[in-house]
Amino acid sequence: MKSKDLRDLSDTELVEHVRTQRREAFGLRFQHATGELENTAGLGAAKRGLARALTIAQQRGIDTHTLRHG
Repeated sequence: MKSKDLRDLSDTELVEHVRTQRREAFGLRFQHATGELENTAGLGAAKRGLARALTIAQQRGIDTHTLRHG
């Protein structure tokens, strides 16, 4: 998702997007570690997507540290 699209999301939607991105990145890291991941480029894209969403959340003043265990 592009930065412009992320900025258009409400705070609640952005928080949910961050959670989804974290789950996706974790799943891809797990697949990579077990040798099941064929397309390793997806791992980098997931990390960039998470970083993009976290940046927008930080700019809005959303505490992203509390999102880890949610």
